[in-house]
Amino acid sequence: MSNDPTPKDVHSTVREHYGQIAAGFQANKTTGCGCTPGEDANSSCCGSQTVNSQLKIYETADASALPESVTGLSLGCGDPVTLAALQPGQTVLDLGSGGGIDCFLSAQKVGPTGKVIGVDMTAEMLEKARQNRAKLGLDNVEFRLGEIEHLPVADNTVDVIISNCVINLSPDKPQVFREAFRVLQPGGKLSVSDITTDGPLPEAVKSNMSAWAGCVAGALDVKDYVAAIEAAGFIDVNITPVYLPKETVDEALDQIGESIDLGEFPEDEIYRAVFSAKITARKPE
Repeated sequence: MSNDPTPKDVHSTVREHYGQIAAGFQANKTTGCGCTPGEDANSSCCGSQTVNSQLKIYETADASALPESVTGLSLGCGDPVTLAALQPGQTVLDLGSGGGIDCFLSAQKVGPTGKVIGVDMTAEMLEKARQNRAKLGLDNVEFRLGEIEHLPVADNTVDVIISNCVINLSPDKPQVFREAFRVLQPGGKLSVSDITTDGPLPEAVKSNMSAWAGCVAGALDVKDYVAAIEAAGFIDVNITPVYLPKETVDEALDQIGESIDLGEFPEDEIYRAVFSAKITARKPE
């Protein structure tokens, strides 16, 4: 009998994990996607240990101008907004929008004639995001409750899809890319920052439920990631690796702790195997 987690198990674990992060968030304390209940809230597998160092992943100064109620819930691993090269008037969809930082940055780029939709399955995160939207007075942003495998968005209505260290958490990534393809207009763009691997991870890491709430266990091999995007119908797929600092991988391994045995899998191979990726693709015209 298999002990592999079911999609329902994964969704429940991730939803509970991020719900607790949002519910316990205070603007003067930083959280990260790698911390689990009872651990130091400053630990993070996707970012660094402070708001300022977390914001270094962004290639624009716009992020640092946002209030700490937004930046303190920045749990990503890259800057999909800059990667997307957004234009005024575009409609943008953020998969797994969390506290809303990438939606708010996108809203500045697309302007009042554009629109940004954030989708997240965690009610507590949506509450924080909506509070932040009200503080910022952004009328061109809305947040919807939903799973990224089943987007609450109509067909062919989005110009650009962004996502920041979220698709790796999905138990059905091919379905995520099929949904992304469905809602994009012909010629629309996929622009994603995500955690991928180069080579296999130990099965113990992949099956451990506490690790699913971080950024490592659910990561696809980069070849499989590209294949899933292309199988959904996308073209012009491009991936640029950005290797993680040793300290970041160490934090993820510390999160797993003694709950699993890595056996003969050398840690230096994990450092080389896991990286943040800049990913772009396009829906054919």
